[in-house]
Amino acid sequence: MKRWQFWLGLAISLFFLYLALRGLQLQELGAAFAAANYWWLLPGMAVYFVAVWARAWRWHYLLRPVKPIPTHTLFPITCIGYFGNNVYPARAGEVLRAVVLKRREGVAISASLATIIVERVFDGVVMLAFVFVNLPELARLTGSSGFVGNIQDLALLGSGAFMAALGLFLLAAMFPALTEKLLIAFVNRFLPEKYRHTVLDISMRFLGGLESLRSPRDALMVFVTSTVIWLLETAKYWFVMHAFPFEVSFFALMLMNGIVNLATTIPSAPGYVGTFDAPGIAVLQAYGVDKSIAAAYTLVLHAALWLPITLVGGFYLAREGLHWSEEMLEARKTA
Repeated sequence: MKRWQFWLGLAISLFFLYLALRGLQLQELGAAFAAANYWWLLPGMAVYFVAVWARAWRWHYLLRPVKPIPTHTLFPITCIGYFGNNVYPARAGEVLRAVVLKRREGVAISASLATIIVERVFDGVVMLAFVFVNLPELARLTGSSGFVGNIQDLALLGSGAFMAALGLFLLAAMFPALTEKLLIAFVNRFLPEKYRHTVLDISMRFLGGLESLRSPRDALMVFVTSTVIWLLETAKYWFVMHAFPFEVSFFALMLMNGIVNLATTIPSAPGYVGTFDAPGIAVLQAYGVDKSIAAAYTLVLHAALWLPITLVGGFYLAREGLHWSEEMLEARKTA
């Protein structure tokens, strides 16, 4: 509560919520909530947890060169990461699951964070692929909200950033000796002597976490798994859609999924409040869905994405008996 990042994120979330809900009649929104068939959330939640299991398998695959850890061991830790991202600011869940993995399996935090960053880069590439696959459809939309109208430009900028990061990681993984040599030269030239050993130690562990990308086959496997994960999440969008009186294509929901998840990279309050909802409503409006129905659907979808995994992750975290402040301080010392 005392950090400026928290208040900045809260302000951004409130701004996006204002954009999402302005002009809505509460009576119409309430009627859309009341008319929904919430039984459709059950298959949606089921397919979502299949996607979470797939994320745990992907993490297992990325961690193999560091330490082979079964998927069933990583699944609860993955859920804890979701809990941290949904409850704490600044995507703290990514650090949280690295800390839990170190406690359980002794994997260096810097090495596990390398695999987590690789996950996020591949996720970004897939989200952009979802947008690009639908660019012809996107060009047909009116984009009157502003979120949709400029998404082509944003997608191009995002593509450059994510592809550059992916290329850098792939090069570092394929040429470890050269990367290590360049890193040592950089650290020795630009950092004070008292920091060099610590920075190099953490950096070498980080490079160890990139080993799974040395093989083109392994990199392709991670990309395919990432695509399956996001298609499963889009399937949840599809199931929840059936609870409301509108219908768009699965490709339209892929586009919505890509746009809202790219938007959630913007700093916000925990749980991506506002940054998820405003672009989601805007995409559906561009497809001609009434705003009250689009808002009800997006808010229910957001809650269905947030609540179940947060409860499960919170349960696993409580079972760990982890103390946030103490463990974070320890993480800084032992990364």
